[in-house]
Amino acid sequence: MRLGLTLPSFVDDPEVPLAVARAADAAGIDGVFVYDHLWRDRPPPRRPALECLALLGAVAAETRRVAIGTLVARATLRPPAVLAHGFATAQRVSGGRLIAGIGSGDKESRQENEAFGLGFATMATRIEALHDAVRATRGRGYPVWVGGHAAQVREIVALADAWNSWGRDAERFAEEAALVHAIAPAAELTWGGLVVLASTDAEAQQKANARNASKDVIVGSPDTVADALRAYRVAGAAWAVLGPLDSHDPQNAELIAQVADALRE
Repeated sequence: MRLGLTLPSFVDDPEVPLAVARAADAAGIDGVFVYDHLWRDRPPPRRPALECLALLGAVAAETRRVAIGTLVARATLRPPAVLAHGFATAQRVSGGRLIAGIGSGDKESRQENEAFGLGFATMATRIEALHDAVRATRGRGYPVWVGGHAAQVREIVALADAWNSWGRDAERFAEEAALVHAIAPAAELTWGGLVVLASTDAEAQQKANARNASKDVIVGSPDTVADALRAYRVAGAAWAVLGPLDSHDPQNAELIAQVADALRE
């Protein structure tokens, strides 16, 4: 199982995510991923967001080894050709390290879309936009991941390279993975979710309590987090992309490297 790390996008200063990306590059983590939001309301107050493709290009320029990706670029924010050219630029700047994660957007995206006059549309319209985005980006030398509920996107996964599930527990992930493989048996399965990491379980729990972490957040030491990820690996996940609640802290990179070491034992 390869491990990725989400970067802090909801900041004013791009040096914050770039510092985390450089730490991940140095620690030997397999990939770093950027979100695609216009702002963030949770937790209050509203925070700005660095633009997805601009940040992706900066990360490409600031790193040398680590894969760079989106988790996930929203198909309804850009015309398919614009998204494809943005990905092509990041692929070229990174020297071939891009992973293009694309999704249709969810209920948390509605307010952002509507505020910028883009509309949120129906699920069918958003899925059609996702189809168009995948068709525009596939076959260009980088892997394309499709994010979303398996029942809604599995036919699109058959056009791409991989499926990404965000926040599912291991049992639900396994159920949805079976749906994906029924249509796209060759697709790679990937998972992403929130974590709170620290050197010990007690320290991690203190951090989680301070941030009012919900029950679906994986909390613990590197060994404890590795134990949780083994269930996803058994269910077929080739990647686990971890989203630390304290995502601005570069020390998470070393802790995730320790998770990777524990998974190899």
